[in-house]
Amino acid sequence: MKHAQMTGRRLWLAGGLAFLISGALGCAAAGPKIEGKIGLVDPTRLLNDSNAGKKAKDSLSAFSKNRQALIEIEEKELRRMEEDFIKQASVLSPAAKNEREQVFRRRMAEYQQKAAELNREVQEKQKEVLDAFRDKVEAVVGKVAKRHGLQVVIDKGKGGPAIFGDDELDITNQVVEEFNREYP
Repeated sequence: MKHAQMTGRRLWLAGGLAFLISGALGCAAAGPKIEGKIGLVDPTRLLNDSNAGKKAKDSLSAFSKNRQALIEIEEKELRRMEEDFIKQASVLSPAAKNEREQVFRRRMAEYQQKAAELNREVQEKQKEVLDAFRDKVEAVVGKVAKRHGLQVVIDKGKGGPAIFGDDELDITNQVVEEFNREYP
């Protein structure tokens, strides 16, 4: 009797499990079927390999170097002031020494403010250039995707949502070619 109960439970469990599986498969089959063509693109390669990307990077680099040169001029002036103060500190009166220290501190504060402003300008320029580049990327990727009948193109760059993708799905080379045609 005990053996018959175990066999009965097993049959009931197996039947219930089969029912659940067939129900789940039936629901999956009845739901929307996701089919489509997917492409992958590497935005870093677009930036590095396309003419427009190279121009954007060169523009940012030149702007950044210009701002860095302005900061370096200010740094040199502050160092010169500090060296002069150190050289003359022994012969200055306490009042003159105090005044020079205050002037130096004021200049240091101005320098820090100017450096922060120039850094902010570089960040704003970077955002502006990269946003404009991204707009171009979206338009060109859209054209290439339509030409290939793709429904979705996913970022395969480092940190992008694609963890793995077959190389056959990668349209980066086609996008670079199209990019270079449209933005020589």
